[in-house]
Amino acid sequence: MKLIIDYNSLMETIDQNHLTSDTLQKAKQMGFSDNQIAAAVKSTELAIRKKREEFNIKPCVKQIDTVAAEWPATTNYLYLTYNAIQHDLEFTEPHIMVIGSGVYRIGSSVEFDWCAVGCLRELRRLGKKTIMV
Repeated sequence: MKLIIDYNSLMETIDQNHLTSDTLQKAKQMGFSDNQIAAAVKSTELAIRKKREEFNIKPCVKQIDTVAAEWPATTNYLYLTYNAIQHDLEFTEPHIMVIGSGVYRIGSSVEFDWCAVGCLRELRRLGKKTIMV
């Protein structure tokens, strides 16, 4: 926690025009959002995003092995991280994104959001590639 607070304090001493690729990369790796970085360097979220794009700082897609490599996983649980240099998966074909109901709620979760699951099943039946968020 102290490292995060100290890094935020460091960013507060940096003018937005002097924000380096290394500083921005480290902030993203520590979990700072573009909005939090913008607040620290007195900029805007859009300006930080643009700077990230200029520096080619992008997250990587990583896969969670939910079965501990005991047998092939039939579902993909993916996340984005700035603490990697290559993707675990490549999406070479077009996919349709299905958005779930949101954060976990008592009695339901993204995995069991049956409206979204029904949508996914129908899209797959039609031969479409899908991803659920």
